[in-house]
Amino acid sequence: MYLKIHENANGKVIAVCDKELIGKVFEEEDKYLDLDTHKGFYMGEQTDEHNVRKILGDFQSVNLVGNRSVGVALELGMISEEDVMYIKETPYIQIYKI
Repeated sequence: MYLKIHENANGKVIAVCDKELIGKVFEEEDKYLDLDTHKGFYMGEQTDEHNVRKILGDFQSVNLVGNRSVGVALELGMISEEDVMYIKETPYIQIYKI
């Protein structure tokens, strides 16, 4: 997994993506997810589920892509299975604190 934290005036934007998905482009009907052009948004440090669990306590928004990445948010009860979106069977979700 890759983890990258972007900090701005409003707080932290956390991006987490399963490593094997970086460099791929997913397109299905009206959905488009480009993890090649936008890989820099996700490619920070390589990490594991344990570290992601710790990081997800403090954020303004989170972008998660992939089974393992989305699975952490499901485990923590941050989201439910009904919240998860899919493109080409790949799960992804954005979570915002308002």
